[in-house]
Amino acid sequence: MGIINNEKKWYALHIKPRQEFKAEAGLISLGIENYLPTIVVYKQWSDRKKRVTEPLIKSYIFIKANEKERLATLELKQVIRCLFYAGRPAAIPEFEIINLKNFISDKYEYRVVNSIVKGSIVKINDGPLAGVTGVVIDEQDGKYFAVSVELLNRSVITHIKDPRILEIFKEQKPARIKEVVDQPGLS
Repeated sequence: MGIINNEKKWYALHIKPRQEFKAEAGLISLGIENYLPTIVVYKQWSDRKKRVTEPLIKSYIFIKANEKERLATLELKQVIRCLFYAGRPAAIPEFEIINLKNFISDKYEYRVVNSIVKGSIVKINDGPLAGVTGVVIDEQDGKYFAVSVELLNRSVITHIKDPRILEIFKEQKPARIKEVVDQPGLS
């Protein structure tokens, strides 16, 4: 008889397209802690403009669960699978979820890119994002700060207005951003 690990870890669930909110409701009904980062965007139709809440990282939701709860989530019809690495369910470090929550809790402009952004690893020392660790990248129009969820190959990026608030931990050459998935609110 196998030993069941009751330690709760963060995992990423791959969800069917446009089913993230239904999956969240299903997880809530199962009593499983989850996190679905969202963003408010403006959609333009031919006759009106409307504010719409959308998932920040499309087709993914995060759960904090033990092995029994993780397996139960796979029974939801909206869930495609749990992400794996090296043949095992891939646990996401708690600090990445905390960084993501802190980063998007404020009213900064940000976007999601479909790659891990490489560059100088920094920690913000001042302001509403104090304590958040991330990566600095260079783009044509200035410096940006990225918080990554490495397992999903996704980074949330914001513009750095005052680089004096950054403390550099490790310097690296910034890599190019391969593809921008969403650019809500950036001008």
